[in-house]
Amino acid sequence: MMPDLNIIQSLIVLSLCLMTAHSGSAAEQTAPSFQNDIVPVLTRYGCNSGGCHGKLAGQNGFRLSLRGFAPQQDYESMTWESRGRRISPLAPLNSLLLQKAIGTVPHGGGRRFDIDSPAAQLLVDWINEGMPGPDIDEPEFLSLSISSTPDQSVLKPGESVTLKVIAAYNDGTQRDITWLTSFASGDPTVIEVTEEGVVRSLRSGETVIRAAFREQIAIAQFTVPYERQPEAIVFEARSNQLDGPVFDKLRDLRIEPSSECDDATFLRRASLDAIGVLPTPEEVRAFLADERSDKRQRLVDSLLERPEFVDYWTHWLADLLQNRKERDHDVRGTKGVRNFHTWLRKQVAANRSWKQIASEVLSATGSTTEVPAVGYYIVTVGEKDAEQSEVADSVAQAFLGTRIGCARCHNHPLEKYTQDDYYHFAGFFSRVALQRQNPEAGPTELIIGTRHLLNLQKELGQQREKLTELESPADVTVKVDNEQIENVRKRIEDLQRQIEETQNRKVEVRQPRTGEMLQPRPLDRSEITLATGEDPRSPFIAWMTAPANEAFSGAMVNRLWKHFLGIGLVEPVDDLRATNPPSNPELWKVLNQEFVENDFDLKHMMRLIMNSRTYQLAADTTESNFRDDRFYSHFQSRRLSAEVLLDAICSATGQPESYAGYPQGIRAVQVPDPFTDSYFLTMFGRAPRTTACACEQETDVTLPQLLHLQNSDELTAKVTSAEGRLANLLKSTEDDSRLIEEVYLATLNRLPSESERQAVLKQFAGSTRDETAADLFWALLNTSEFTFNH
Repeated sequence: MMPDLNIIQSLIVLSLCLMTAHSGSAAEQTAPSFQNDIVPVLTRYGCNSGGCHGKLAGQNGFRLSLRGFAPQQDYESMTWESRGRRISPLAPLNSLLLQKAIGTVPHGGGRRFDIDSPAAQLLVDWINEGMPGPDIDEPEFLSLSISSTPDQSVLKPGESVTLKVIAAYNDGTQRDITWLTSFASGDPTVIEVTEEGVVRSLRSGETVIRAAFREQIAIAQFTVPYERQPEAIVFEARSNQLDGPVFDKLRDLRIEPSSECDDATFLRRASLDAIGVLPTPEEVRAFLADERSDKRQRLVDSLLERPEFVDYWTHWLADLLQNRKERDHDVRGTKGVRNFHTWLRKQVAANRSWKQIASEVLSATGSTTEVPAVGYYIVTVGEKDAEQSEVADSVAQAFLGTRIGCARCHNHPLEKYTQDDYYHFAGFFSRVALQRQNPEAGPTELIIGTRHLLNLQKELGQQREKLTELESPADVTVKVDNEQIENVRKRIEDLQRQIEETQNRKVEVRQPRTGEMLQPRPLDRSEITLATGEDPRSPFIAWMTAPANEAFSGAMVNRLWKHFLGIGLVEPVDDLRATNPPSNPELWKVLNQEFVENDFDLKHMMRLIMNSRTYQLAADTTESNFRDDRFYSHFQSRRLSAEVLLDAICSATGQPESYAGYPQGIRAVQVPDPFTDSYFLTMFGRAPRTTACACEQETDVTLPQLLHLQNSDELTAKVTSAEGRLANLLKSTEDDSRLIEEVYLATLNRLPSESERQAVLKQFAGSTRDETAADLFWALLNTSEFTFNH
């Protein structure tokens, strides 16, 4: 006969009550902490997650702050809201909060833990102790540390270790909070982790385990080398200081690097990456014929000095700095976008450093006509007060590679940044005020102040004009009204006093949740000194561009590394955080050091990267590295960006694209406005520049793109145009074999293999010459070898 389940449950309840009574009577027993015990339980079991009670609207009338970022708010919701129905002080085990969690009453989230679990015991203890709320006098939580048993970070496939997480407090105490910790794997296909912190390796690779407790996250990195050890010699060939960390990492992981790419591949790769242009057939033949041992270095140097370099990297920076017209109520127009584009061209042409460019953009003050970089603030501040706009998010993402947008509403779920940190940071831009007006009325101007200050200054100007009219009326027959004149003078004096007070007022922004006024402070929480009346952007720029600030240098070198190698050391490239470490920390260190020591010189970094052996590896994979997509054992082929692909088609066919409002022959990367009408560019994912996110530029291959290339009348017209490259080749080249070579050189930038040549010659023999040549040209334009950089 099966025992009655109600009797079993009653016995468990009785035992828990006895345990509670016993533990509560012990003199040394302390009441559970709401911040350090109760909130972590809610987080550990997902109660305050975004999919449950932590979402903005809550769940079934019960709302908690997302992952416990507002303990006082959570305490009130749990204990007092809805007349305290969620807690039963006299019978803790009958509390609705606990009953739903253990599944004895219906719960949309299902059973979260068992009645005899530590979580249930902790909640019962807390209720029995009188439900103490957040206490500002209790020890402050400082940091997390994570260790493993056995103590090892290099595992074999199938091997396991157990994690232990320790929380440290400002009174010197430490606690083992492993059971309260939420664990997650950076790559669950390499390493998996259980809720209890047991780590098990699944396949070769490397990743981190994140351990989250309260507002902090600790990480532990684990490496699972490949089983087969390549010969040592394959790791020895290196070209410069970037190769050492790469090949050392590959050796540790036992991943064999691919061989070096051939000359034709390097020429095409470097040309597309450095200047966004295909090499011409003449350039390909000349490079292949060049027998000098340093010809690749010479090529890199020449590419960095070509005018197309200026075009391409102006476009690249324009994407990063969101140079576009506003979505609504635009005050710059196409002319303003072109002015900023021209300004960026001048910076690139002069090889100004990234530090100089960033500093001038962020400190821009004045009218859009005189200071085109003001356009950056027009699109990021818009019509809002600066601290309520997108400017803080955009600056952090573009210049520091950091996503802080979620901290606007709640603490960052994967980083140390709190909601307070966000508004401290936004304070640096709180004195950016725009005097917006339609372009027909004049340029918009950025001043250092606030909207309130702008209104005061506007009224002051109006009152001064009024005073002039009253003191010297145009109609001499009108009697001067001395009383009105005196009132206007008093108003002018009052406005001048208010303006002075406003200008000298302490720079602060209001934290919307707490109402607290917060002063500007960097994201690393260091203290800055702000003089009375000083533009708060000035100390921010000094902090941001300081050599010691790895976020500033790292954000750019990571973007450059991804541009040339296809994958950033940190992915996504604009998501730098302690919990998302670089795949090669030593390479990260070398790149940052080179960038800083060379005064943030962009060309220096490009030259260094392109001259590395790592960049010059073939895209062809080996048996040992075909799965590698993180450690640069081979070149990562990638689809050309929308603008570069369209320019490549135009260059190959000899037929330019037309853009309304621009001269014939202008290339896509030279067009300043991202909203210039082009079905092709939209189809292939050009960046709209509406946010600072690198994800805006799409390079994934889609079915509509493939169908467009295969069926586009525009592409066919370019291939078959009477003024195009193919028509000229058919007229000037009688030899079919030579014609085939030229078509290959114009599209794939290499000579055809002998098997390819013979296959195409057979087609020439069985069909008309013009049709076969056009079919060949069209077919090559549709290959991945053409549409990808490899």
